[in-house]
Parts: sequence; C-alpha cells; structure tokens
Amino acid sequence: MPNPRISFDLNDVVEMKKSHPCGENQWKVIRMGADIRIKCLGCGHSVMMPRSEFQRKVKKILEHGSEA
Repeated sequence: MPNPRISFDLNDVVEMKKSHPCGENQWKVIRMGADIRIKCLGCGHSVMMPRSEFQRKVKKILEHGSEA
C-alpha cells in the first residue's frame, strides 16, 4: 500500500520506488506546486510529474531540505 499523503517540502531528498536509468535512487525536490519537479542526484536529470503521481512513486524521505 502506498504512503498516503507523505509530507515533503522543497529541497527534500527522497527515495523513489524505481531507480533512474543511471542507477541512482535519490532525488531532490526542486519545484513544488500542482506539479512536482525532482532532480536526480546521480546525473542531474530533472523530471516533472503531477503531485498525485509523485505521491504514488515516492518510497520515503531520506533528508529534509533547508528553508534557505
């Protein structure tokens, strides 16, 4: 069962259920709104997806980002 309404914020580092083709599984949240943009910490590729899709695909939050 997916995490219902996991709490995340800008600059958080999250682990997704599936890894990126470069082999990395850690992503940084770089934009929030109706859509979420995340950036791969391995190769720097960024992906934008709807918030509902992000909620389904995120596994856990690894570290919380700073407000700076």
